[in-house]
Amino acid sequence: MFSSEIKSVHFVGICGTAMASAAVALKEKGFDVTGSDQNVYPPMSTFLADRKIGVMNGYAERNLAHKPDLVVIGNAISRGNPEAEFVLDHKLRYGSLPELLKEFFIRGKRSIVVAGTHGKTTTTSLLTWVFEHNGLNPSYLIGGLPNNLSQGARFTDSEWFIIEGDEYDTAFFDKRSKFVHYQPEVAVVNNLEFDHADIFESLDAVKKTFSHFIRLIPHNGLLLANGDDPNLAPLLKVTHCPVKRFGLGEGNAIQAFNLRYGPTATEFEIPSFKFHLNMMGELNARNALAVVACAKHCGLKNHQIQSAFDTFKGIKRRMEVRGIAGGVTVVDDFGHHPTAIRETLRALRIKYPREKIWAVFEPRSNTTRRKVFQDELVAAFSDADVVVVAEVARLEQIAAEERLDPEKLMQDLKNAGKDAAYLPDVDSIVSHVARNTQGGDIVCVFSNGGFGGIHGKLLERLGRK
Repeated sequence: MFSSEIKSVHFVGICGTAMASAAVALKEKGFDVTGSDQNVYPPMSTFLADRKIGVMNGYAERNLAHKPDLVVIGNAISRGNPEAEFVLDHKLRYGSLPELLKEFFIRGKRSIVVAGTHGKTTTTSLLTWVFEHNGLNPSYLIGGLPNNLSQGARFTDSEWFIIEGDEYDTAFFDKRSKFVHYQPEVAVVNNLEFDHADIFESLDAVKKTFSHFIRLIPHNGLLLANGDDPNLAPLLKVTHCPVKRFGLGEGNAIQAFNLRYGPTATEFEIPSFKFHLNMMGELNARNALAVVACAKHCGLKNHQIQSAFDTFKGIKRRMEVRGIAGGVTVVDDFGHHPTAIRETLRALRIKYPREKIWAVFEPRSNTTRRKVFQDELVAAFSDADVVVVAEVARLEQIAAEERLDPEKLMQDLKNAGKDAAYLPDVDSIVSHVARNTQGGDIVCVFSNGGFGGIHGKLLERLGRK
């Protein structure tokens, strides 16, 4: 699909985690790489700058004046973007990031694709570290920055390619889910819930795209799936490839039992072996169980897996402590779906059983800006003592009857016994939190974006108390 004549590549929307990682990998392969984005903020901006990739701030036709041999158009780019229009007008060669990955990096490899609504980044990072720690030198692409690895992607000569399989659509010109491009030999499916209300009209639509993904697994491959998830169950009745279920319940081929949750670690057993994980909560236990199932299928032994678990350092923006100021601990978390928020707060409650936990939430994703999870969000904050919700991002873009109703959310949270506030911007949130926190409090910030640099602003203000 992409010819060998390609020497220069331009990425439109380069600051997406996967886009930036692929751009760096191509530069390391000897390509001339440029990129543009309108959301240039750490960690991706510094990640690219450190690797000498110039990022043009904002989208403009002049960014493509050098007529690159290939333009990779990110999935957040839509018609009307000046660079997308320039590409179409001038008939430049273009493609999506998933196409680029398939053609340049995945084809011919043993591809392990980790999919599911929750836990993809953690599971992919942990699995990659298990392979890396044990000398298998895998290629990988992860939609986050694992602390054990210097970047979110690497492309090696190894037969293994481990990739986070996102169900979000590929590009404005390809509305299929990204993961259908990834040629899975082994597919790990953690769970399945409704999400991405901007592209899926229902849970059934999400199930359909996962069924398309499962259809790609070869006869000599493997579908590894969460056997406890009722939404996944109908998709596992396939005969074209082997199916193995993992989970905590009876009837799973790989079942974890004797789970113990501690403030800094989790333990679980499978027959003949006990695993110890330096992460908290049930969701991470399930993520680790998926890794155990996959790694064992690929030939690794229990003690090799545990040795990697012992040295795993987690992922940026996943319950990441950003600092302590004025005795208040500020935690950064990428959670933006009610289930992810609930599980993170549940794990934090195990870690901080007596402390006051604040949840500061930015409704920024295309789903949480809508009323789809109006009621679920209330339950998601049950383990928080105080809830602060930022103004719903880009509210004017959503019809009134489809929007999240902040007033109702505040009232429902207060009815549930929570101290809750809906505040318009970062500065008012920082003031509110600084005024009302005390030493020992935990402030967990939930956002899938930069949130106006709130973490640094909070730590600076708290440090002046």
